[in-house]
Amino acid sequence: MLRLLFIALLGLLLPLPLLAQGSAPGAGPPTHTATADGRHTLNLKDADIQALIATVSEITGKNFIVGPNVQGKVTVVSARPMQSDEIYDVFLSVLRVHGFAAVPSGSMIKILPDAVAQQDAASAVDGTPARAADELVTEIVPVKHVSATELVPILRPLMAQSGQLVAHTPSNSLVISDRAGNIERLTAIIRRIDTVSDAQVEMIALSHANAAELARTLSLLSDDKAAQSNGEAVRVFADARTNSILLAGAKNGRLKMRALIAHLDTPMDSGGDTQVIYLHYARAKDLVPILQNVAATLSGTVAPAAAKGGEAGNGAGAAVATIQAHDETNALVISAPPAVFRSLAGVVRELDIRRNQVLIEAVVAEVADQTAGELGVQWQLPLGKQGQHVIGGTNFTGSTPGNNILNAAQNPLGIGNGFNLGYVDGTVSIAGHQLFQIGALVTALRSDGKSNILSTPSVLTLDNQEAEIKVAQEVPFLTGQYTTGALGSSTTVNGGTTTTSGITNPFQTIERKDVGLVLKVKPMINVGDSVRLDIHQEVSNLLPPVQGAVDLVTNKRELTTSVLVKDGALLVLGGLIDKQQKDNVQKVPGLGNIPLVGNLFRYRSNSNAKTDLMVFLHPRILRDAATEAAVSSEKYNYMRTEQLQMRQAEWPITPHAERPLLPDMRDFLASPAAEGVPAGQRTQRQ
Repeated sequence: MLRLLFIALLGLLLPLPLLAQGSAPGAGPPTHTATADGRHTLNLKDADIQALIATVSEITGKNFIVGPNVQGKVTVVSARPMQSDEIYDVFLSVLRVHGFAAVPSGSMIKILPDAVAQQDAASAVDGTPARAADELVTEIVPVKHVSATELVPILRPLMAQSGQLVAHTPSNSLVISDRAGNIERLTAIIRRIDTVSDAQVEMIALSHANAAELARTLSLLSDDKAAQSNGEAVRVFADARTNSILLAGAKNGRLKMRALIAHLDTPMDSGGDTQVIYLHYARAKDLVPILQNVAATLSGTVAPAAAKGGEAGNGAGAAVATIQAHDETNALVISAPPAVFRSLAGVVRELDIRRNQVLIEAVVAEVADQTAGELGVQWQLPLGKQGQHVIGGTNFTGSTPGNNILNAAQNPLGIGNGFNLGYVDGTVSIAGHQLFQIGALVTALRSDGKSNILSTPSVLTLDNQEAEIKVAQEVPFLTGQYTTGALGSSTTVNGGTTTTSGITNPFQTIERKDVGLVLKVKPMINVGDSVRLDIHQEVSNLLPPVQGAVDLVTNKRELTTSVLVKDGALLVLGGLIDKQQKDNVQKVPGLGNIPLVGNLFRYRSNSNAKTDLMVFLHPRILRDAATEAAVSSEKYNYMRTEQLQMRQAEWPITPHAERPLLPDMRDFLASPAAEGVPAGQRTQRQ
């Protein structure tokens, strides 16, 4: 308050020209003339700018504060007298040309350089009284409908280099610091831009046309340069699920597109359309029955004409859609109205997906343990003169062929296995047969047998697809035969004689069966990481010849079950255990029951057999190509390592370079054979 009072008293005591000029040394008054009506003609040539400020202050009656950096020479030429307000506008223009600005500050006006004046510019809001065009001001312009940030790059080129433009995002306003005239021009531009936009998004449901195909056609039209220049360009999108078109843009452009869609979304004259769908993973012939049933279900709602005629179900569906499979290209040929085709195409998209694969690694371990024992004494005493003999003794049958007293009498060297002790006292002829006179035969046998069989089959299959791996031998089994009879034999029937001839073409019927390891498995991946396995496991092998059997005898272990196992886990299916124990004793009645001495009239044998079969499963889900490649390379490298170890052995006669060896996996995948190059065009890799 005291400062303002001091400035007012200073203005009353000092003349105005002296206040305007300040302390400028040697500044002479510029040349100007005044008319009787109070107008002035201003003419200056290389005059000091502070002298101009003093002259304008005298003419307009305004008070100026001149900054210390306001210096220079100015030239002003006017041909006609001007009013005081016009003189002031000319003065502001001269200041702007020379890089200065007049900043109002209360009753005073500060003359400062532009760079400094930007910080002290007078603030204003929209709707303030008119200002001089060259007056430097700072104005806040609120924006209502568009974003203030988006206007900054548009308005920046329209401002002077010294002007300032800042967007205030919270209030969506623009802060502009520039000349009053330019600010008014920018404000007018902002008002033209800041209007309510008619750009909206609308959805148009289609009844007959395909949304994806129609969207491609409309997108080509919306790319027209004329439409873009007129601001009528519309963006077009397709929603395949609802078969709808989405339009985004101005109202005029959307109206044109809507009219075009109405013309294109019309039914076909023939009542249907034929299209081809190429499948990626599923088989076309497997999808045909499913799609035919879907078309038959849709016929009640899609084909009202057929429904009115009383046709429904499969008959109506067959009339609405025709579906065929082309095996060579694995494609579906569908002839159906657009609405039916869209439904069928949606079903195909959901079914034609990449199915996961499952690698089932099985371990079949069979451990068998067998023991047997025999111990006995047999007697034979042929007595009598030459040609007259009395034979007596024991003849026990052992578990091994030839292990009895009768066989020993015929051939002592083939009496069987085990420990055999006896004595021979010459030979005797009985009924024309020469027999050794064996007084006694002692037999002792102990046998132990163990077997350890390990099989590790593995099979890779698709989800919900049965797979089978078989490692077996085809063994022939005799099922029937015809043999040659006696030639010229006769048969008497009811007093008559019938002569029959022998069979001239004897033959046998044989059936071959697999004996070995058979694994059948069907995996089904559940939601998550669990796999359901339907398993059939069979292990069989040939047994040694069995006395009394007419053909080969096989030992078979079979398992059929369904289990649920987690991905990567190990599951045991159970053990198939077979345990047999047999004891047999042969003795002479009465004599065999005598303590101690009875052992000389006994023959004892026993056998123990135990078989344990365990089956383990390890399923692995292969969800992508990378996992499948990792598993395959692991197995491939394992086989190659085994072959490399065999190559290092020294005992084979085959030279090292000629022994079989898989190529390196990287070379194998990069070879022309793996890339499908014909054999005649392949070149040797360097």
